[in-house]
Amino acid sequence: MKNIVIIGGSKGIGNAIVNTLVGNNKVINISRTEPEIKHENLTHYSCNVLSDDLPELEAIDTLIYCPGSINLKPISRLKLENFREDFEINVIGAVKVIQKYLPLLKHGNAPSILLFSTVAAKLGMPYHASVAAAKSAVEGLTKSLGAELAPTIRVNAIAPTVTNTDLAAKLLRNEKMIENITERHPLKKFLNPEEVANMAAFLTSEKAASISGQVFQMDCGIVSFKI
Repeated sequence: MKNIVIIGGSKGIGNAIVNTLVGNNKVINISRTEPEIKHENLTHYSCNVLSDDLPELEAIDTLIYCPGSINLKPISRLKLENFREDFEINVIGAVKVIQKYLPLLKHGNAPSILLFSTVAAKLGMPYHASVAAAKSAVEGLTKSLGAELAPTIRVNAIAPTVTNTDLAAKLLRNEKMIENITERHPLKKFLNPEEVANMAAFLTSEKAASISGQVFQMDCGIVSFKI
């Protein structure tokens, strides 16, 4: 039974990861709101990772940082503050958490770190300048830390396409938008959070013991194929 810390596990992909892992692991969720799920293996700390002191913990084997943003605007309407906010949420928050818990991770059981990017870091899409810039930094962080922390700690990232979560609700707010997004993907689908959670479970397990410094595109073909 591993000690898994999940940042942002109350909603969306993070919540799906909590639900996937809590049955066989001790899961510590750190987020502003508490997950709806109640389980004897789940401990929750209410905390804003950007402004609050992170809780003191005893042991960590896996660290998963889930917070993200979808701030879609033309460059002419994006303020510098928008770029700063997206960078804070996606990059600075991850760095803060990693620096805090790195000493514990170094003594963990087959320790690993999992971060989240987006397909927009690889596929140029209008109105994604701010989030793509921030998530591209996450990918650089993944590769750099993967090298720096080898062979002790593995570091990987998942880059999902549109996922059916509250964060993406504006993109999926009516049947026409759902149809358009479905058709844009060569596999004629988009993601559900449980699919991403299953990938997260694999990458943080010992089945992925030889994988580090990688960014996995869960793209339903949109980055990889032109059909």
